[in-house]
Amino acid sequence: MNLRDLSYFCAVAETSHFGRAAERCHVSQPTLSAQIKKLEDELGVTLFERSNKSVRLTAVGQEILLIAHRVQEGAADIRRAAMAHSDPLAGKIKLGIIPTIAPMIIPSLLAMTGRKFPALHLSFVEDMTDPLEDMLRSGALDAAILATDPMHSTLEEIPLYDEPFWAAFPKGHRLAQKSHLVAMDIDPQELLLLSEGHCFRDQALSVCRHAVSQNAAQADTRATSMETILNLVAAGAGVTLIPALATQGGRLAETGVIARPFTKSPRGEGASRRVRLVFRRTSPRLQLMLALSEAITDDLPPLVHAVPKEE
Repeated sequence: MNLRDLSYFCAVAETSHFGRAAERCHVSQPTLSAQIKKLEDELGVTLFERSNKSVRLTAVGQEILLIAHRVQEGAADIRRAAMAHSDPLAGKIKLGIIPTIAPMIIPSLLAMTGRKFPALHLSFVEDMTDPLEDMLRSGALDAAILATDPMHSTLEEIPLYDEPFWAAFPKGHRLAQKSHLVAMDIDPQELLLLSEGHCFRDQALSVCRHAVSQNAAQADTRATSMETILNLVAAGAGVTLIPALATQGGRLAETGVIARPFTKSPRGEGASRRVRLVFRRTSPRLQLMLALSEAITDDLPPLVHAVPKEE
């Protein structure tokens, strides 16, 4: 048994089809089928139930698949460790990003890494915080850009920037007369939020605490993307909170949505979230994480503010 055999096994398990698995692995179907049969003989178990129409994992096959994924991730860690030793700023890095950050930051991230780290190849996984943390812990991701403190002690973070919240509302709304807002300007009956599970929902409610028990607009609305929420706002269904970067570059110009910032307190504090780079404490690519975080904070637009180094 070797890593190639495990990759064949995982491909069949994930596609439920020998032909598609063979295409994914760039081998002929007879070659792949023979290797799977050889693996079954070596292990002394049947990994797949086969029929003319389908292929499905047996109970023991499902158990072995979980282990095989861990082995593959371990092998990937070995390769990454070797790459980090030879050139810490080269190779591949898989980065997770939450949906309320991804659209605004991915284009600039790609441009920045292309300039500063030409030997580094970035790939992205967009998901909510909890799944991204799970992928980080399992090794499926190298790092993630999140807006909450990591929940697990095995994860480390580097603060990147503080991003203010803005209120967004349709043209002609009463709030359009103001240049800056306070939380109490938001009518709880109008407030539209992302569905539960999005950290941005919780952060918005922490700003508009008065809306927690009075949020009627959200009662019949379940939106999973900021784009959907903004479309509802444009249609006059309510108001919402958005991250400051969602307003840059004229993003709202053609949507029929107007945005206003919140007034800062006398101490300079305002409604905002802290964005950070999160990775495993045991990551062999610490030097890359430090370089990447520094490059991100050196290239920030004026709407957000880098976190001082001492924090």
